[in-house]
Amino acid sequence: MSAQPEGTPLAPAPDDVMPHILVRRLHRDAVLPAYARPGDAGADLSTVEAVHLEPGARALVRTGIAIAIPAGWVGLVHPRSGLAARCGLSIVNAPGTIDSGYRGEILVNLLNTDPRTAIELRPGDRIAQLLLQRVGHALFVAADSLPESSRGETGHGSTGGFSAAPPRPATSSTKDPE
Repeated sequence: MSAQPEGTPLAPAPDDVMPHILVRRLHRDAVLPAYARPGDAGADLSTVEAVHLEPGARALVRTGIAIAIPAGWVGLVHPRSGLAARCGLSIVNAPGTIDSGYRGEILVNLLNTDPRTAIELRPGDRIAQLLLQRVGHALFVAADSLPESSRGETGHGSTGGFSAAPPRPATSSTKDPE
């Protein structure tokens, strides 16, 4: 078996194997991602810095780690539900995407959604969770029309489910004029 040439992506993990994620500590206080409980989907990510977030403020927060995700996989950085519920701490671009070729430090774009209370983070605080998922790749092909579907062109609340919203007026088609 030959060694993989430097600079090429890691080989995809077989379906029945848990991928091994290489983690590089970039800061002496960095904490490796860890699952809090067996069966958890997300591994906790921790900060290596003290952060003060005023209401409505956002900040790119350092985790002090870089990871090597195998080809065919993606890392998705999600908010922690308890912090969102208790403090209003969320992620601006949730989920944040870590592509398999990215080797830089994981930075989490945190947002304080609380209208009145600032949030204080200390080094070691768990700030987000990392989910790993397989990724499909496609060949995108230009087309003049698309096959029919039961949904068609409806979207943005077209199936209802929010009784307090007033009905939206019908709008004209969004097709380009010919």
